[in-house]
Amino acid sequence: MNMKNRVNMLLLVLPFIVLVFVFNYLPLFGWSYAFVDYAPGVPLLEQEFVGLKYFKLLTEGGNDFGIVMRNTLVMSFLSILTSPLPIIFAIMLAEMRSRIVSKWVQTVTAIPHFISWVLVYAIFFTFFSLEDGVVNKLLLGMGVIETGTNILGSDGYAWFFQLMVSTWKGTGWGAIIYLAAIASIDPELYHAADIDGAGRFQKILYITVPSLMPTYFVLLLLSISGMLSNGFEQYYVFQNPLNIDKLEVLDTYIYSLGIARAEYAFSTAIGIFKSIVSIILLLSANWLSKVVRKESII
Repeated sequence: MNMKNRVNMLLLVLPFIVLVFVFNYLPLFGWSYAFVDYAPGVPLLEQEFVGLKYFKLLTEGGNDFGIVMRNTLVMSFLSILTSPLPIIFAIMLAEMRSRIVSKWVQTVTAIPHFISWVLVYAIFFTFFSLEDGVVNKLLLGMGVIETGTNILGSDGYAWFFQLMVSTWKGTGWGAIIYLAAIASIDPELYHAADIDGAGRFQKILYITVPSLMPTYFVLLLLSISGMLSNGFEQYYVFQNPLNIDKLEVLDTYIYSLGIARAEYAFSTAIGIFKSIVSIILLLSANWLSKVVRKESII
């Protein structure tokens, strides 16, 4: 391209570069608060410098950081274990004979993605609350149980219940990416398989699934890099004093420290720790993919 075209392309990209700088890089200045004993109203340069004091608190104990890390990692691992579900669901939609039914199911299952977590909590509260929940009333009326089960307030069900909620909310939306990947598969591959006598299941196993693997592994690498960032809204709205020991994750913990308790320096240190570990996880997963699959996203 000549210089004029290059300048025009740069001008087109410039607004997005500015947005990324303002919202992703400029806030990194706030990391300075993790290295001082912050006192509101005092200029940053006049704050007392304490070095790595708040980073050492992460390993010294006396706080809930260990429990929070356990909850965060458990929920992330459960999410990764269920990551093949959108692939399975997308294949099922693609294999439906009726396109009208397929589109209807796809639309209905994608709608939960657009529902706010506050409304999601209201929906599940209606079904699973202890006193007025539809499920408890139905089971009590049928004589299946003698007393109601407080699923929303039980730490024993907390992890798996949240996994069920996130699966219900995200599977339909996640399948859209794989449906687009299925649509891009060369139809000649299926025609060749028909000539060779391959059945429906064999075509799924040897054509569809291998064609979806590159997309799956890219999303898997991103999921691994985001293991410490498994969401705020979901766990915040479902938290209560009975299950907080299982639902306090890093994002909600940082919020409670920084906003509720005004421990700005400690919460900033945890935020830095989360960002650095996420970068390390992404680079490690990308390196492993490059070694094993000879492919990477970086």
